[in-house]
Amino acid sequence: MRLMPLPAHQLQCGRLQLDLSVPHIMGILNVTPDSFSDGGKYLAPDHAIQHALQMIADGATVIDVGGESTRPGASVVSEEEEMRRVIPVVQALSQYDVVISIDTSTPAVMREAVAVGAHIWNDVRGLTRPQALETAVALDIPVILMHMRGEPDTMNSLAQYDHVTTEVIQELQQRIDQALRAGVKAEHIILDPGFGFAKNTAQNLQLLNEFDQLHQLGYPVMSALSRKRFLGEIIGETAADQRAVSSVMAHLICVQQGACMLRVHDVKATADALKVWQAMQALTLL
Repeated sequence: MRLMPLPAHQLQCGRLQLDLSVPHIMGILNVTPDSFSDGGKYLAPDHAIQHALQMIADGATVIDVGGESTRPGASVVSEEEEMRRVIPVVQALSQYDVVISIDTSTPAVMREAVAVGAHIWNDVRGLTRPQALETAVALDIPVILMHMRGEPDTMNSLAQYDHVTTEVIQELQQRIDQALRAGVKAEHIILDPGFGFAKNTAQNLQLLNEFDQLHQLGYPVMSALSRKRFLGEIIGETAADQRAVSSVMAHLICVQQGACMLRVHDVKATADALKVWQAMQALTLL
């Protein structure tokens, strides 16, 4: 594990801009009935908006809205249902000075979301669905390419690596190359190594320890390991909402290795930890 500086990169998000030389918190807003940690809590649009505003007050600069669970065994959601869940929330949040990310793999959903104010496409499938690359080019917005093998219901059987970090880097490079060939702008690409997706506990830990190696790809990197099962296995906690401390700890390890964005459920706890880390960083510059 090496200490790494954050990237000197400005991410343009519509009229807003994210300075990625400081770590940003992406607050998770699942408007789903079956997400692994908070499914059903924010299905009603007014509850979702209230929670989003609280996350903004607690320190989130990005809100990631998702209308389809990607946990193994989750129900398939139609485009129409995903839009019904997501679009009213995005439209309401667009009134506030916050960057809005959409956690979807469905091009039609992303087009509608951008039309009402979304800024970032966060795709766990790395723009592999039909017309996803073409849509990303047409929308001309930042995209987060995540590493995953297979689909959520098959990924666990594909967690077979000779060296997980090396192979994640190689497979992300393939997604980058395909995106660039299609016309996605290099300055719009953010990477996510996909903690918990097609990776077991030992592999997640190795990837966490070697997170700094992801920077050889040359793009900003996001960490998204909030409340993941592998953290529960380490601390012996089956309840997802009891994994806040372990999530914050693991995210700080990522920030020290150059992660510029953290996708989290527990925004205030993460923000407080980052304030301590930033205070210590400031001392080193004196």
